[in-house]
Amino acid sequence: MPNSLVFDLIEHPFFQRLRRISQMGLSYLVYPGAHHTRFHHALGSMHLMQKAIQVLRFKGIEISVEEENALLIAILLHDIGHGPFSHAMEHSLVSGISHEEISLHFMEQLNAEFSGNLTMAIAIFKGDYPRTFMCQLISSQLDMDRADYLKRDSFYTGVAEGNINSERLITMLNVVDDRLVIEEKGIYSVEKFLVARRFMYWQVYLHKTGLVAEQLLTRILKRAKELVSEGATLACSEALFFFLENEISKSNFDKATLEVFSKLDDVDVLSAIKTWQDDDDFVLSNLCKMVINRELLKIKIKNKPIKPKALEEHIDRLKSTYNINEAQARYFVFVGEITNQAYKQKKEHIDILLKSGKVKDVVKVSDHLNIKALSKPVTKYYMCYPKIRM
Repeated sequence: MPNSLVFDLIEHPFFQRLRRISQMGLSYLVYPGAHHTRFHHALGSMHLMQKAIQVLRFKGIEISVEEENALLIAILLHDIGHGPFSHAMEHSLVSGISHEEISLHFMEQLNAEFSGNLTMAIAIFKGDYPRTFMCQLISSQLDMDRADYLKRDSFYTGVAEGNINSERLITMLNVVDDRLVIEEKGIYSVEKFLVARRFMYWQVYLHKTGLVAEQLLTRILKRAKELVSEGATLACSEALFFFLENEISKSNFDKATLEVFSKLDDVDVLSAIKTWQDDDDFVLSNLCKMVINRELLKIKIKNKPIKPKALEEHIDRLKSTYNINEAQARYFVFVGEITNQAYKQKKEHIDILLKSGKVKDVVKVSDHLNIKALSKPVTKYYMCYPKIRM
């Protein structure tokens, strides 16, 4: 353990909650081993940060003890704002506020509790700290967050293509003009990292079954919210009911809301779904049964947008089979799109430090044909609909 402050932060109920938030949502419905949590990932990212600091100091980059602590705390707490099942919450129970913004609320609350000792960590997390490379270690295209989750998710899912050499990448880190760079001899590890990221997105994070499961989860919460707004009383935990009953957005996410949010985790949502299977509402009960019994919707993925006619046919069939209205049918029949871009060249590139001392973008240096292609976004379109017996 680096020091007593880090120990106390890990011991805090806000952080312990991460033990009850799965890292990959409902992906375990596809990959049975993917039961690891945000708690695992936060500790792993901090471990890699310790190694990165060690490597940079060895190369003559000055990092004070205060800065070291701030870096460790910033990476430890970077995901503390995730809600149940990680990403599904952001689109259903709260609106217009991301998990990063909620993480910041948590960090500010902890800063008040720990006598201002997180002030520098917060500045680094927000990207406000004057030493750019430190902010890049927390959030960039080659940060400690990605270095941990790609390797960890690949291990727990058993998808070997995602297994990156994070040790090698960290050993090759350096700083030039206050920006992170990778030394030239590490270029193949960077190429492998970008290719692995692309594979993991198509094969794991955007896997069609995982995609359907997350869509169902979002729709369950949306339907529950709708029913509560119409006056229904749904059995669930107090914390979950608070978010079903109230419209929470960036403008009204205050200290009291944070306190309720900190009591919310996967257990609340899963137990509610188990209970709601038997609800009188056709939509809610069927959506819940699908998730609990893993009898999910069918999904078709295409390279072109789905024709409206195909969507209408499925909606009409569902309406006549179950005698439900259009709005109800649209909970089970819908379209969407997914995009995969392994390397965002315009956003903030990965710089390679050449032996000559020049710094160039990895795309310009790499002789790997795929790297340029990896910076182009690929979009696919999907349609979900039920196997007609529900």
